Amino acid sequence: MFRALVLDKSPEFTAAVREVDDAFLPEGDVTVAVEWSTLNYKDGLAITNRSPVVRSWPMVAGIDGAGTVVDSSAPQWKPGDAVILNGFGVGETHKGCLAGRARLKSQWLVRRPAAFSARQAMAIGTAGYTAMLCVLALERHGLQPGDGEVLVTGATGGVGSVAVALLARLGHRVVAATGKAAEAAYLQGLGASAVIDRAELAAPGKPLQKERWAGVVDAVGSHTLANACAQVRYGGAVAACGLAQGMDLPASVAPFILRGVSLLGIDSVMAPLGRREQAWQRLARDLDPALLEAMTTEVTLDGAVEAAQRLMAGQVRGRIVVRTA
Repeated sequence: MFRALVLDKSPEFTAAVREVDDAFLPEGDVTVAVEWSTLNYKDGLAITNRSPVVRSWPMVAGIDGAGTVVDSSAPQWKPGDAVILNGFGVGETHKGCLAGRARLKSQWLVRRPAAFSARQAMAIGTAGYTAMLCVLALERHGLQPGDGEVLVTGATGGVGSVAVALLARLGHRVVAATGKAAEAAYLQGLGASAVIDRAELAAPGKPLQKERWAGVVDAVGSHTLANACAQVRYGGAVAACGLAQGMDLPASVAPFILRGVSLLGIDSVMAPLGRREQAWQRLARDLDPALLEAMTTEVTLDGAVEAAQRLMAGQVRGRIVVRTA
């Protein structure tokens, strides 16, 4: 037996920690003893039933997990291997990792870099891995330190916090946008050169605005993303990976056809293995573990529901790790 955060709808929605056994697990060729999980925005949506994230019931929450292989019929994995799971519909259509055990598909797993403990890997989680995908996309577009200011929206969130730390470590001048003025010192501690009020970006704006940003990491969407695009300098790029403000994009084609701005869509859920491995290798190289600890809060599995509620209420900064063992 092991404990799992189970989401059910029979017929009323519930989210509760339950004792289950291996028979409760789905099909898969690798069984992992999960040591740590985490709470991402999507986990918050699922656990609070704020959005129809879950599409199979009952569901074990948790789109991320880090632990050790205990059983495998796949040749690339053997008992004792340290692995990471991010995405692939886990916690949505396949029972997830907010549990003592998870049964997963071998092709979903990434070998945990030796630089990170299981806890640190989950302090990064999908949010931090997505931030690294954004940085890689901007680099492929040609962004280099010295090109100008780089904007990070939703900067006190999981994606934003890691993006600020990464970009600053790589030598960029980072401007962090947040609605939490009291967190300015936190963001400056991560490396932000300046902090602006998210209200400057959150309302409807002109199709073309004064050029400012060499690049943008946006986890917010809606008017914030539209305004960010309208403010990007000629030839710059925006990496879009989130929808905290909304799924809409009330924008104009003007920045794209008059300034050559590029909008780079970032998907972390189904990203191919090679890109995942590259992201984790770069995280191991470029993310300061001390800064990672500064942005991390720890809860137990029993505290995950309450933490998810705080996350959705905007009362959390940085990352939440969940001890599942």
